[in-house]
Amino acid sequence: MPVGTLGTVKAMSSAELHGIGAEIILGNTYHLYLRPGHKIIERAGGLHGFINWQSPILTDSGGFQVMSLSGLRKITKDGVRFQSHIDGSYHFFTPESVIEIENSLGADIIMAFDECPPYPATRKYVEESLKTTLKWAQRCRDAHKNTERQALFGIVQGGVYDDLREESAKKLMEMDFPGYSIGGLAVGESKEDMLRITALLNNILPVHKPRYLMGVGTPMDLLNNIANGVDMFDCVMPTRNARKGSVFTMNGKMIIKAARYKEDFLPIDPECSCYACKNYSRAYIRHLVHCGEILGMRLTTIHSLHFYLQLVKMARKAIFEDRFEEFRTEMAAKLDEVI
Repeated sequence: MPVGTLGTVKAMSSAELHGIGAEIILGNTYHLYLRPGHKIIERAGGLHGFINWQSPILTDSGGFQVMSLSGLRKITKDGVRFQSHIDGSYHFFTPESVIEIENSLGADIIMAFDECPPYPATRKYVEESLKTTLKWAQRCRDAHKNTERQALFGIVQGGVYDDLREESAKKLMEMDFPGYSIGGLAVGESKEDMLRITALLNNILPVHKPRYLMGVGTPMDLLNNIANGVDMFDCVMPTRNARKGSVFTMNGKMIIKAARYKEDFLPIDPECSCYACKNYSRAYIRHLVHCGEILGMRLTTIHSLHFYLQLVKMARKAIFEDRFEEFRTEMAAKLDEVI
């Protein structure tokens, strides 16, 4: 899912997102609450109407953003008091108020409000954090009234502790959410820890409901976690890296602003069918990025998002054809290279 934190996937229009095959995008409750405000968005017809995107939207609850504001927030049993990173004003999020905000935003899939523990964290801290997250999950479930139009996902937490992850998953399953998110990964732990946790949850979470790994990740992170039963992903990596001149291709990562591409008139990826590759050369795009031109950022973003969407499309096809492991092995040999 391309990330549109503030109601926009940076550098992309709705038409361009549709053009590269995006079927669902992400927005962020914390950021949209602060700017422009959920009531303004509600009066505009919800997030779909406000940003002119009629396909599905998912909104995060803001739990991760609140965690990242460690110096600006205080967690209590009732919720989180925090200062805006914009103007320093004080706000208080509770499970009920977050659901109210997400109901106003009107996304198709919404997240329960959770406490995302940092990494590293002591077992005692993660245990207490999980107790809070599970209580808040039930409060979100009780507060959510728009169940026919918005699917509320519970968020599995528990740090890198297998037994706490299992406890979290099983207690959320008792609440019977329409889908389950896996939070608190890609926050500093090792890849081995991340994959161990998703493999563990693959044997616990129900197979007939979607599983969403939040904030992940590199192309191989996606393929390795698809192997562990994950269905949905989001990450700022393809867009953020693209704006800095680092793009993903089927043959590895390319630093397009490198001097070696100054006179290279091939497309970013000769096998790619995106607008950037069909119309512009590496040399031209490098020139734009090197000069800080907006068009360069737009073209690299179009390409990298197209790449990610094509990669998961190929993975889906490989699964249907019962050759996913072969596909994953083939891509692993290519994707870790820098070209």
